[in-house]
Amino acid sequence: MTLPLTPMPDKGTDWDTLKADMQARGGKDAKWRDGKTAIYVFNAGPDVERVQKEAYALYMSENGLGPAAFPSLKRMEDEVVGMGLSLLHAPEGAAGNITSGGTDSITMAMKTARDYGRTVKGLTGKLNIVVPRSAHPAFDKAAKVMEIEIRRIALTPDYMADVDAMAAAADDHTIMIVGSAPTFPYGLIDPIEKLGALAQARGLWLHVDACVGGYIAPFVRMNGGDVPPFDFEVAGVSSMSADLHKYGYCAKGASTVLFRTEALRKHMIFDVRDWPGGRMVTPTLAGTRPGGAISAAWAVMNYLGIEGYRAKHKQVTDAREKIEAGVAALGFRVLGKPQLGLIAFTHDDVDPMAVWAKIYERGWFTSVTTEPPALHLMLSPFHLQVADTYLADLKWALNEVRAGKEGEKKEARYS
Repeated sequence: MTLPLTPMPDKGTDWDTLKADMQARGGKDAKWRDGKTAIYVFNAGPDVERVQKEAYALYMSENGLGPAAFPSLKRMEDEVVGMGLSLLHAPEGAAGNITSGGTDSITMAMKTARDYGRTVKGLTGKLNIVVPRSAHPAFDKAAKVMEIEIRRIALTPDYMADVDAMAAAADDHTIMIVGSAPTFPYGLIDPIEKLGALAQARGLWLHVDACVGGYIAPFVRMNGGDVPPFDFEVAGVSSMSADLHKYGYCAKGASTVLFRTEALRKHMIFDVRDWPGGRMVTPTLAGTRPGGAISAAWAVMNYLGIEGYRAKHKQVTDAREKIEAGVAALGFRVLGKPQLGLIAFTHDDVDPMAVWAKIYERGWFTSVTTEPPALHLMLSPFHLQVADTYLADLKWALNEVRAGKEGEKKEARYS
């Protein structure tokens, strides 16, 4: 799409006028504060939103690129990463950094595994990674940037990673195998223990993409949820990605990339000396690293603490269980057995995409899964308050589709 050239105004405009303009522009945006958005925004309540904003503003001009200039940011980053490592059962000597988001974390984990493979294992030629069909497209993006082959492997009938098929696809040029905790399309935790055993048996680097689950699964387990081993407690896990701005409820953009040892993490670091400006060392792809994202993450994690996160995440799982029961009563079929905050559900007699289009008319901005066609929700604590409204609107949408016969499944549509 070609964008029109927009001339800059000759004179500035007062802030009150600009603020009003900005608020008006947002009038047609998704109403996430009303709970009608189940993707993109994680609504933990106005108190957490206030902490995010005020903590971000305190360090919005500071730059994580300069730890010598801003040792406070370095200390906050170290403490945030330390909390993440502790929650995810990392051993002594583990390490990591804050990144700008999940794609950044995944890219850096792949870069680290690639450089480790080349320098430590002596790998040459065309390298590859082996991932399940359900793995996030961030792996494809990183693979394209680094010219690494990506081998996507079909799932088992219950939408999980097929460990045997992944083992068959891995070879002497495989720098990484991947499991998700959970997968984005289905909200299911791959069999990380089996993948870990494969990684140990074959000397492979296992990355666990816990961008969605890293900062909710530990607390769901504390609340009594049946969460299988998925993190560094599995001996074969070398690295993890876990997003602070998802179920950590921190300000965007903030994620963590974590490694079992500092010896692994050192392969992530960029250290450039050969230029006139002197040596520059950066831990991640970014040069400038917004101080506000680091300070807001530190503030929210300390504001909520374990008790606060447990309470927020109980609201998430309560909302998921309520919606899970409600959609089943309407004739939908939940895909797999979700354990955290994501749920995908399909219908065997009515086109789920037609239902999704109808419920959108009631102001709901949610996602879909395409294999198979299904409605998809990524729930926040606030959704517990609006679960009944969602189910009522879903029933209305389903009845509307049935009345118009527009939802009768036509398999050719998805062929």
